[in-house]
Amino acid sequence: MSLRPLESDPATLQQAISELDDATGRSRLSALASELIRHNRLYHELDAAEIDDRTYDLLYRELELLEARFPDAVPPDSPTRRVGGAPVSELEPFEHRVPMLSLANAFSAEELQEFDARIKRFLGDDAPEVIDYLLEPKLDGLAAELIYEDGVLVGAGTRGDGLVGEDILHNALTIRDVPLRLEGPPPTRLSVRGEIFFGLAEFEQMNEARVAGGEKAFENPRNAAAGTIRQLDPRIAAARPLTFFAHSFGEVEGAEAMQSQHAQLERIGAWGLPVNPLNRVCSGIEEVIEGIEALGAQRNDLTYEIDGAVVKVDAIALQEQLGALTRTPRWAIAFKYPPEQVTTVLEDIGFQVGRTGAITPVAHLAPVRVGGVTVSRATLHNADQIVVLDLRIGDTVVIQRAGDVIPKVVRVVADEGHDERPVSVFPTHCPECSASLVRDPDKAVIRCPNPISCPAQLTAAVLHFASRRAMDIDGLGSKLVDQLVGRKLVTRVSDLYQLTHAQLSGLDRMGSRSADNLIAALESSRGRPLERCLTALGIPEVGEATARDLANHFRSLDALIEADRAQLLEVHGVGAVVAERVIAFFGDPRSREEIERLRRAGVCFPDLPGVADPGAQPAGATEAAHLTGKTFVITGTLPTLQRDDARARIVAAGGKVTGSVSSKTSFLIAGEKAGSKLTKARQLGVAILDEAQLLQLLQPPAPAPGPSPPKT
Repeated sequence: MSLRPLESDPATLQQAISELDDATGRSRLSALASELIRHNRLYHELDAAEIDDRTYDLLYRELELLEARFPDAVPPDSPTRRVGGAPVSELEPFEHRVPMLSLANAFSAEELQEFDARIKRFLGDDAPEVIDYLLEPKLDGLAAELIYEDGVLVGAGTRGDGLVGEDILHNALTIRDVPLRLEGPPPTRLSVRGEIFFGLAEFEQMNEARVAGGEKAFENPRNAAAGTIRQLDPRIAAARPLTFFAHSFGEVEGAEAMQSQHAQLERIGAWGLPVNPLNRVCSGIEEVIEGIEALGAQRNDLTYEIDGAVVKVDAIALQEQLGALTRTPRWAIAFKYPPEQVTTVLEDIGFQVGRTGAITPVAHLAPVRVGGVTVSRATLHNADQIVVLDLRIGDTVVIQRAGDVIPKVVRVVADEGHDERPVSVFPTHCPECSASLVRDPDKAVIRCPNPISCPAQLTAAVLHFASRRAMDIDGLGSKLVDQLVGRKLVTRVSDLYQLTHAQLSGLDRMGSRSADNLIAALESSRGRPLERCLTALGIPEVGEATARDLANHFRSLDALIEADRAQLLEVHGVGAVVAERVIAFFGDPRSREEIERLRRAGVCFPDLPGVADPGAQPAGATEAAHLTGKTFVITGTLPTLQRDDARARIVAAGGKVTGSVSSKTSFLIAGEKAGSKLTKARQLGVAILDEAQLLQLLQPPAPAPGPSPPKT
């Protein structure tokens, strides 16, 4: 019989729980966790709910309150872990005890037949006349491994290079389809491989919600899944409808051996892990080919994206006999479907202005399903493609989506009316600010040459300036930036620092507290490290890594501004194109004026102490780089410093920050929830500092005292 809530009124739950003695409370907590796990399985997997939503919510709230009272008694598979815990400071390495191999590809029936023949040649006299194969849909998701010990989920990692991936347990815990505890008698240890992905309907609903909330829609399910599972904050993953299908073991200990791949999948399903219901065993390669054709025919009707099918020898004994090459098993192959193409009508051609002023033509289409998603836009890349394809409004066009970020127009379907439709003409003036467009002499790119006052470029530039890896101005999202630019409160990036509380609090969805928070965020951003200021400026071809290299080499903004081509080419990672872009940017009077406006507004562009080249002393570099030669690694969550700021301070003092601990590491800076790096540092005898000790170390040494005055 199901447990019933202690109270039917949420307001009295806290009092009821406080009246339980410790033993009863802990027992109730354990029973509730198990009961809610059972109800989750009944509801989500078996469609056989025993209780209504309100009863479930009351039981769940009761569990939350009990766990708050007895935090040491929270079981590792508690349903409350689904909502996401505290953010991690970084993704730690995840080692695969059994390598996650990649698969060779086949693109035709002939290649599949050669795969079958190759297996039989390798097996020789041991080869069956007809080999049974397991045929599985090949999901277009993110490969991952889950680790269970005594039935409890204790680890999760991405594939990475097959030997080492990224630890994603904090996010795997939030995936509803991933059981926190296995059903039935579990193995002592199980590593199971599979794909993390978004269902198509859930993906579209998530995008609709993002757009309604003023966020940018994700471009495709695969990239969105990969980005979500790598988030540091598990609450982000918990809010997104990720799902999982298991497809194989990595290793299993403490369970009866299984003789076939399909038996393994049946056992995986019996333990409560989701497996694809379309998996099937085929007798011989010709039946495999028929199965792949049938799967391809229903591909566009599936509720998730697939880009092919996986073919595996079903018998485990034959798999072991066949073995593997360096990176691929001999007993499995991936069949890749050709890119799906559909026809639709070209309704219009729009022209978008990017942050750098590049004008990109975009085809507006009659909505059509392709690759499992509804498409109404497709890229046309540049003006030349419109001419090459001879696109006319009203044409029937073939579009293709083959894992691209957005679909592309492949060709025009010839018809009698094509020649009579008007030719599509690329604009001569910017669609946003009416400036005369210019063609980049080095590329097939047409640009708006008005970076300061073009609204589209300004909006993109402000969003880039405020982004996390640049000035990190919390609260400055796209909806707010649209208002600031639209109402001409911001006509250039530097205007951000002139905004007043009265101006901000008068905007839509901006109250007094939000205005205070944004002004505080702007104030805090004025002291960002030099490399992040350079990133924020949006210099063409200069991303985050190049900005860091430039800052470390020149040590000051003034030295960089005055650098010539030869000096720029001395910087690691800077080639001829980047050097020319940097010179052109700082040579533009508009850029120089904007930098001066930012400086007058209090943006520091702080110099780095010391010099990279002993023969040169950049402007402003007066302090000694007293940590020169010292190598640091940062792990865990620091009490007050963000990781980027800690790294910037160390670099400013002459130190070097790396991502992994080795015998050459001078110091490990360890915060809360430090992981494997802390263990390794202890093993290697590396000095371990907390944040307070780091801040003390960052203080430059006091100057040596001068000679004592003569006694009189």
